[in-house]
Amino acid sequence: MTSTEQLQLAIIVGSTREGRFAPMVANWFADQARQHQDFSVDVVDLAETELPVVLGAELAPEAAATLARVSASLVKADAFVVITPEYNHSYPASLKNAIDWHHKEWQAKPVGFVSYGGLAGGLRSVEHLRPVFAELHAVTVRDTVSFHMAWDKFDENGQPKDADGCNAAAKVMLDQLVWWGRALAEARAKRPYGQ
Repeated sequence: MTSTEQLQLAIIVGSTREGRFAPMVANWFADQARQHQDFSVDVVDLAETELPVVLGAELAPEAAATLARVSASLVKADAFVVITPEYNHSYPASLKNAIDWHHKEWQAKPVGFVSYGGLAGGLRSVEHLRPVFAELHAVTVRDTVSFHMAWDKFDENGQPKDADGCNAAAKVMLDQLVWWGRALAEARAKRPYGQ
């Protein structure tokens, strides 16, 4: 990979709940990522990709096709951003299910987080996700973007009311993903990761 090639960024929208706030956050963040010259963006919305819940079971053709589409997006990704709410001090079951259906797709790739929720801004869900991705041999970047009391932070056009602060936080995280994404892509090219 050359230093001018775009990295493939998969944005995973983790909430599937009825009436979810996730699209507001996801649309804003995807726009931020598309404005970053280093990324080509693919959004994987788990509400639109119903994955089977029984791991290891024989899959019906429709479920197998859905899983194959998600898997293909993850395979080609050089980096990931997980958009997650906080449910009961952790992340949604739909997100864990999507993570668990895959293994090698995550390996030796960086992961960033955008969280949202009440007073904690979804940060407890992020802290629960970090060891999960470590187990899968992924690298989580330090900086996150979080929206505390998220439903009060966006205007009627779906833009953060504190656009400057939010956009700056997104850029810091995206810049970290670029560094790790390029470093790990170069390392994988020289020596395939084998776990």
